[in-house]
Amino acid sequence: MIYEIALDLLTYGIFAYSSVLLLSYLAIGIFSIGETQKYMRANDITDYRLLVSSPHDPSVSILAPAYNEGATIIENVRSLLSLYYNHLEVIIINDGSKDDSLQKLIDAYDLEKIDFFVRYQIKTKEVRGVYKSRNPVYKKLVVVDKVNGGKADALNVGINISSHDVIMCIDVDCILEQDSLMKMIKPFMDETDMKVIATGGVVRIANSCEIKDGRLIKVNLPRNYFARMQSLEYIRAFLLGRMAWARLNGLLLISGAFGAFSKDIAIKAGGYDHNTVGEDMELVVRMRRYMEEQNVKYKVAYIPDPLCWTEAPESKKILGRQRNRWTRGTIETLKFHKVMFFNPKYGLLGMVSYPYWFFFEMLAPLIEFFGMIAFLLMVCLQVIDWRIFVALLVFTITFGYMYSAFAALMEVVTFNQYRRRTDMMKLLLTALTEPFYFHPFGVWSAIKGYIDLIRKKKSWGEMTRQGFGPAATATAPVKKS
Repeated sequence: MIYEIALDLLTYGIFAYSSVLLLSYLAIGIFSIGETQKYMRANDITDYRLLVSSPHDPSVSILAPAYNEGATIIENVRSLLSLYYNHLEVIIINDGSKDDSLQKLIDAYDLEKIDFFVRYQIKTKEVRGVYKSRNPVYKKLVVVDKVNGGKADALNVGINISSHDVIMCIDVDCILEQDSLMKMIKPFMDETDMKVIATGGVVRIANSCEIKDGRLIKVNLPRNYFARMQSLEYIRAFLLGRMAWARLNGLLLISGAFGAFSKDIAIKAGGYDHNTVGEDMELVVRMRRYMEEQNVKYKVAYIPDPLCWTEAPESKKILGRQRNRWTRGTIETLKFHKVMFFNPKYGLLGMVSYPYWFFFEMLAPLIEFFGMIAFLLMVCLQVIDWRIFVALLVFTITFGYMYSAFAALMEVVTFNQYRRRTDMMKLLLTALTEPFYFHPFGVWSAIKGYIDLIRKKKSWGEMTRQGFGPAATATAPVKKS
């Protein structure tokens, strides 16, 4: 009797959880349509040429941490310097690299060490030197050399060094579109009764794309399976998920690869936390929590334009480490801010955003993993109703595939980056394999993230990058700081 009750509770519990999750996906899809249409209409009547030349534009400091990025550093800095914006400085933070990253920058941009007073508004590791170019062509460039302290510490150094109103934090290996700054800064210019504290932007996969002199020349669908699968994943996450949360003003995550923040609020919130591997999400949550506790109306905006292109992992080993790290970062962030969990004091942040991330982002891998173990036990005990199981399995897989197809459709009718029909066909065919290979791999990587968190592992793990430039013909090992 107890055995049957336990079995029923497990079965109906998983069914209820799955039903709520699927309904949330439907809501996200519907909400994203309205928000995307709203953005497209507003974007059509905006003349960015007037914005970029306006003397009233917010000033921007781009912060790009670099650790052992010698394989790509020159090409990537060239990309940042090619951005056209009136009030801009580009700050490269060399986080104690052990390769020739700093020397390459010194040689390529004719840098010299200058006297510079660092105002430590946020506590960081020691700054060893600040470099500027002798060549006036590169007057926007500032290179900081510091003692290794990790990405969060490097970004905090960038905040301390920066002299402008808005900080834009990016991964140094990213390639930005020429109009990316204008579009990311526009929400700060549109402020009315709600202070914009951050703006997130879409990140797309640059693998197999043609890039020359730090600029994206031609968009191609990645040839590598894992990179192609991530392209679909990013379209779903950025074009559907984050657009829907932006409409609710409930966005908890801005990609560490590309995000803009109000400098004064970032400093008041304490800057990036070096005690987590998910410093990008944690800062957004902490800034939002700060604004809620100060009882100030605020907004976290989101731009769906494909403005930033980054190199995605192409091997199971590196991709697994990335997803492991994402899981640990999510758990750490939610743990740090657990006071908000279903706390009406924090409004939508505490009653909707935090619970959603807790149940459907943090716990999802655990529930799937233990659900699979329970299924195998039920098979061994011969208590499976195979007709119901097959029906539910087919429904779930079909729903997932249709959701991916809907995301692909949204991509085609909006920004349409993959313009060849064969690319979209390849993307949809790749999606057929997701529930049987890519998704289970992601779940297992997340479970290993849980295990590493219990073991108190803090490192990012060794990463590798091919690089964008023509000289990057061999894979370069990069151990993230």
